[in-house]
Order: sequence, then C-alpha cells, then structure tokens
Amino acid sequence: MSETVGLYVDMGRDHARAAALAVAETIRSAGYRIALCEGQNGGLGLPDEGAKVEDARLLVTIGGDGTLLRAAQIAAPLGIPLFGINTGRLGFLTEIDGRDRQLGKIPEMLRDGFAIDERSALEARVHGRTYFALNDIVVRRTENAKMTPFGIHVDGKEAARVPADGVVVATPTGSTAYFLSAGGPILSPDVAAFGIIALLPHTLFTRPLVVPDSSTIMLTCDAEVEGVALEADGRTVDRLHPGDSVEVTRYAQPVRFARRAPLDFFSLLEEKLRWNAPIKEREG
Repeated sequence: MSETVGLYVDMGRDHARAAALAVAETIRSAGYRIALCEGQNGGLGLPDEGAKVEDARLLVTIGGDGTLLRAAQIAAPLGIPLFGINTGRLGFLTEIDGRDRQLGKIPEMLRDGFAIDERSALEARVHGRTYFALNDIVVRRTENAKMTPFGIHVDGKEAARVPADGVVVATPTGSTAYFLSAGGPILSPDVAAFGIIALLPHTLFTRPLVVPDSSTIMLTCDAEVEGVALEADGRTVDRLHPGDSVEVTRYAQPVRFARRAPLDFFSLLEEKLRWNAPIKEREG
C-alpha cells in the first residue's frame, strides 16, 4: 500500500485552494495517497482514496501561519511532522512559499527525507477542559472597563500580582508572535523556556518573566473580575469567572516541523521580521 500524505488547507481563500489542488496532484502523481482533514474535502473535490490523516507520513498545510497553528492541533497528538506552504502574508512558521518552484519537489523531499525541528507547545486546563496552543495562551479582559488584577504563580509560588488587561504565556515559537508585540523577548527555539508578560500593566515596574518549560504556571483571576476570556493561539476557547485559575504546562508531546534543511533561526528573523537589517534597507 502506498504511503499517505495529509493536507490541511485554508478553505476560505481561493489561492490556497488552488495551491492545494496543485500540491495534491504533484503528490498523487508520485504515488502517494492524499488524506484530507475532517470537513475539508467538499471544498476541493479531490477523490476519496480512503486514506486517513492519522496514517500520514507528513501533514502539509496550505495557507498562512494561522492555518499551520490550527493543523498543529491535529498533528501534535499523532506525532506527524508539519510542512507549511505559505499563501498568506508573513509565513513565519511555514517552510516554502505557495509560488515557489519548490512545490514540485515535495515528492523528492518525501523520498530523500526531511530535517525534523521539534518545538514545545502549551496545554491550559480550566473548568475540567484542556486546550492546546503552539504559540501562546492568553488570559484577557474583554468586557469590563475596570483594570483587572491577575495573579501569576510559578510552581506553586506567587511570582506577581499585577493590574493589567491580561497575561500572555508564550512558547519560544510564540515569542515572535503576539508575545513580541506585547514587549516580550525573542526566545530561540532551542531554549527550554516559556515567557510570561502582562498586557498593558497599570504599574511602573513590570518586566517579562522567562521560566523553565518544566514549570507549572497558574494564572488567577480576581474574585470580583468579570468579562475575561481564555485564548489559545488567538482563538477564544473559554470564558473565565471570578476566582478562576488557569493552569498552564508544557504539552506532553513536541510539535514536529519538517524542514528542507536545519533551521537558521536568525536568518529567518532577518528575512521575515527585518531583524538586524540596516534602517535604510528596512525603508526600502
């Protein structure tokens, strides 16, 4: 039986669907079966070959970084490597561009093998439910105009109690996303740590925290707080109540990225975020 490659596509964008059809044809012509993630086949019209995503050797995502983050929820528990094709804007997490001539070489990459880049992810627990995030977990005030005190505990010890709009816990992967915009440091993917930062704190002294990724982080809501949301990778996944606590830990399994070659993280920062680029060059 031929090997299986999974596809996860941004079905809301025409150019992502068109790229997906081209990629699927390239992969199928090389003798691989295509498995589409649940609910996606109707928008592409590919023949049902009976292949299952859980049997896939690789999960190819076609869209932007958000598409890859959603696909990570499927791939991580199964241990399937992700290979991102960017048809969005930034494409910081993806491996190649949707217009790249490398698209036709995916079967060759499958044959020759990939470099595997493993990343830590997060798991948040509240109300008896668990939520996965590759980038970040955010507790955020959404309705009440009053400043909300949030507590931050690390391994059972109080680290801070800060009036703020919210708190972000980020992985090294997420340190170049919302965490960076909030004023947090960039963490190299090889650093076994998580970052914690308050959003718009109402205090003259608040700095980001960097803690070991083996830590148990507890985010607590004030007993009188209202209108607070729990977000995982930018999606609102739960509503928090006065006195609630959210436990955040490292997800049990790493998220695996398939790379054409080992990642040069600092070159990626320069290419995508203009890190270390001269001012005149940035203006161009």
